[in-house]
Formats: sequence, C-alpha cells, structure tokens
Amino acid sequence: MVQSNQITPGMTISISRKLYRVESSVKVTVPKGAPFIKTKLRDLTTNKVIEKNFKLEQEVKDVSSRDRNLEFLYVEGKDYLFLDINNLEQILIPSNVVGEQTRYLKEGTEIKASLYGDTVFSIELPQFLELMVEQTEGEEELSPLTNATKIAILETGAKVEVPPFIEIGDIIKIDTKTEEYIQRV
Repeated sequence: MVQSNQITPGMTISISRKLYRVESSVKVTVPKGAPFIKTKLRDLTTNKVIEKNFKLEQEVKDVSSRDRNLEFLYVEGKDYLFLDINNLEQILIPSNVVGEQTRYLKEGTEIKASLYGDTVFSIELPQFLELMVEQTEGEEELSPLTNATKIAILETGAKVEVPPFIEIGDIIKIDTKTEEYIQRV
C-alpha cells in the first residue's frame, strides 16, 4: 500500500480488482476545501484512460508488475502465441489483451508484455515497425501537384495513409503509437 501523494506516473495500482497504470498525477490545492490528488489512469484490460481523484494521504494498493520481452509466433485459435526471448518459454495471450494491436503483429515482432503474477495484462508494440505494402487504394484520382495521400494496406492488414509515390512491395516505417506513415525504407 502507498499513500495517494506517493502515486507517480508509470506505477501500476489496483482499484476494485482492476489494474491501472498511472499516466499522470498532480496535487491540486483549492482556496476553500481540502487538497487532493488528481490522476489519469489507464485501465490495463480495456486500455481506456479515466480520471480519478484521491484524498490526500488516502491509501492505494500498488501492484508490482514485471515486464518480459516476447516474440510473436502465430495465432492459435482466438489467442496469440508468443515466445519469451530470455527463457524460451511459450506464452499464450488472449485476444482481448492484444486488442487492436493485432493490426501490426507479424511473425517475429518483439513486444514488451507486462505481467502480474503469471497473467499478462498488457502488451506494448515497438514504437516503430517496418512493414510491406500489399495493396493501395484511391490512387486513380490523385494529382501529382496536390498534397494528397492514399491508403496502403500492409502485410498485417493495417490501413495507413501514405504519400502517392508509395507502391505495392515497398517497405515502409510506421509509428505504432500514432498509426502514421514515417518513411519509405
């Protein structure tokens, strides 16, 4: 247990049997009334951010999680099979934990998984990935003089806006956080 004024960004805390990662924490003082701690918390099962206020020095249950580096192997049913790079142990991660990040997963992609006990509660893709363009859409109406973009469908099935000069077979660098095209490789 920690007190609310000890909450710092990056910590993992447990509230009502749900795990949250602290995104931000600020002490708020008001002219009339008691000061409090205002936090932004990311629900580690749904990946949604919520705001929660704590009384000053309120006890909060902190959770010690550990991170492991995993490599994506393949889809097994509805779940995803990963290999722990350090001890070569295979780990099956449910699809609800992987979530929307499946759009950028391909065989051999290394991720960081956060575990509480033996349970993986979140994964984090590398910020940048290099993926091949398999198909492009909307290039017929593009004029070379405009600042237009077209849609590229990548080898993982993700759709990304790219400049008109990107062609099928090109390898492009994608920012997985913003889901934007960075450059052709």
